[in-house]
Amino acid sequence: MIRASFWEKVRARGLAGIARAARRTIAIFNNPHSYLGRVTGVIHVGASSGQERELYAKYKLKVLWIEPLPHVFEKLCENIKGFPGQIAVNHLITDKDDAEYLFHIANNEQSSSILELARHKEIWPHIYYVAQITLKSVTLDSLLGKMGAASRSYQAIVMDTQGSELLVLKGATRSLGQFKFIRTEAADFESYVGCARVDDLTSYLAPFGFKLTRRDKFAESPSGEQYFDLLYRKRRSWRSRSPQSK
Repeated sequence: MIRASFWEKVRARGLAGIARAARRTIAIFNNPHSYLGRVTGVIHVGASSGQERELYAKYKLKVLWIEPLPHVFEKLCENIKGFPGQIAVNHLITDKDDAEYLFHIANNEQSSSILELARHKEIWPHIYYVAQITLKSVTLDSLLGKMGAASRSYQAIVMDTQGSELLVLKGATRSLGQFKFIRTEAADFESYVGCARVDDLTSYLAPFGFKLTRRDKFAESPSGEQYFDLLYRKRRSWRSRSPQSK
């Protein structure tokens, strides 16, 4: 049975209006980046060379790019010069301040990580480590704390840190309260040694009010293990709570 509220909408909008609304809903569902239209700024951890800079500019967002590798950071700064509102900092983000990590540099740079490669080669056998560098870390809470009130304009976080995403989140317990959305890559298998998997991230974020709302597969191994782009959305009832109240 069709609910009365449906017919009330039809009378108010007309059939054409209902059809337009349906098309908009479908378009939003088909667009994995539609959440960007609901925030004022993005923190992108694991920036690489800023490949998404034009996408963020399309939504007129403020962007804080965070990239750990010094030589990649130089390329990033050059690439975002023509994008007002986009800034970059050279930091390794984990759950600890001033801790030293051996950072492994991959031959494609984008697969570089503080973690050793594990079953990553089952999907990308041509990727391997070619060098390493020692880097000191900082937590996202500490970094944003130094920025003060200016950091509040960043309402979404995007992570592309090759398996260390859970460490990033564990170092952001005070900051999670300001985010409406979290977007990240993750696998459902051990791609990197000790990496955060889909279930690990989902379980960790649930007590902070985040629910997994989108899961887009972008790679699969011959044995069926998969890599996903994940989108977590904070439930409305949690948005006014402070981190201390959780």
